[in-house]
Amino acid sequence: MQDQARTDQQDNDDARGPRLREIPLRLMVPNLITVLAICAGLTGIRLAFESRFELAVAMVLLAAFLDGIDGRVARALKATSKFGVQMDSLADIINFGVAPALVLYVFILDKVGSIGWIAALIYAIAAGLRLARFNVMAEREFKAKWQSEFFVGVPAPMGAMLVMLPVYLGFLGLDLDRSFAIVATGYTLLIGYLLVSRVPVWSGKSETRVRRDLMLPLLLGVVVYVALLMSFTWQILALTAAAYLCFLPFSASAWKKRYGTLTIEDDHANV
Repeated sequence: MQDQARTDQQDNDDARGPRLREIPLRLMVPNLITVLAICAGLTGIRLAFESRFELAVAMVLLAAFLDGIDGRVARALKATSKFGVQMDSLADIINFGVAPALVLYVFILDKVGSIGWIAALIYAIAAGLRLARFNVMAEREFKAKWQSEFFVGVPAPMGAMLVMLPVYLGFLGLDLDRSFAIVATGYTLLIGYLLVSRVPVWSGKSETRVRRDLMLPLLLGVVVYVALLMSFTWQILALTAAAYLCFLPFSASAWKKRYGTLTIEDDHANV
């Protein structure tokens, strides 16, 4: 009886997960980065409600950056875990869905009342659906060849950057009147649609190699872009968003040339 009780107690302890002292520090580092990303996103929301919009946008972008590197840090440290995957998914919804939607609403969409709020809600829900679809596709055993080259719809991190284009334009001096708010509302709905659409978007993850003679110019271009981003932040972010939107038709065209259809129709690819 004592042996059975001891076994049951051990099973109960195991079901509760490892004790804190049993978790290596390297496993905690990626999760700490994820928590910092959540804190940055929520702080961005607070700053928006305090009308400190430039800091609010900066915090949302910082949250997106931290959210983007936590997975890479986990793989580099060999510290990936199911717990970390779930934490990262929750952080994605806040940082790429809720935070940009609320910042945008407080900045401009509230000028059209409930319509602006509905647009913000639709964007946030679309971001959540986009992330859920990505997680489902990542867990499937079957992976089509195109999945190493294309996303299904605009990825959530880029969606967060794109949806705040009206904010960047406002920082550049555009008149924040009701007409602009109406346009921003329609634009928000458009980005929400692009997130959940089947539009093929080139991911940049293909195995295409860069010629040696182009490596240094490419690196120089990245350095110049970062330098311009630091010096002319809102202008470069606005241009980046516009350039990405212009890039989408070319991405769809490249898909059509390779696979013969304009949208991704593979049943294995979509929910």
